[in-house]
Amino acid sequence: MGYISTLKRIREGKTDYRKRKAILVGRHVFASIRISNENVIVQITKAEVKGDRVLASAHSRELLKYGWKGSRKSMPACYLVGLLAGKKAKAKGIDSCIIYTGLRGFTSRIAACTKGLIDAGLNIPVDEDSLPSEDMVMGKHIVDYANLLKSHDTNVYNTKFSALIARGLKPEDYMEHFKDVKDNILHSFGDGDS
Repeated sequence: MGYISTLKRIREGKTDYRKRKAILVGRHVFASIRISNENVIVQITKAEVKGDRVLASAHSRELLKYGWKGSRKSMPACYLVGLLAGKKAKAKGIDSCIIYTGLRGFTSRIAACTKGLIDAGLNIPVDEDSLPSEDMVMGKHIVDYANLLKSHDTNVYNTKFSALIARGLKPEDYMEHFKDVKDNILHSFGDGDS
């Protein structure tokens, strides 16, 4: 039995060269979405000969400037980071892109980022059925869970949502807070109420 040589980035599980080749051959502008343990990063990128060039990007820490008090990796935060990145891309004249997940799957949080990019005005080829509902994006599931915990056990409620409460946000107000931050983002780019 002989040894079969594979590229180092394939062995390390870092690059899917088939997807990468499709982007390079198609000369697409692509959105790369990364979700870490604490943050979300969206980069609108163009592949070039010397390497990928980032055209626009947004990080969940930027949401703090717009008044965000919630988790920086939740589904509502993912949507808002996507919206922010999309608005930055539109301001630079980018009208469309594709989603590049690399070796990662298309998760619900990546779908929320994608919905934010689309709502910012970018044309992205995606099936609408794969995107989360407006209620999920706004954090209705968080509000429902908080109300359930509060009615059953306030100690568990206070423990689960201690970080939010410490930042001055009641989990029951998540949807209203989301709307306020979304409006702040839209107003900063000259858009009116959504």
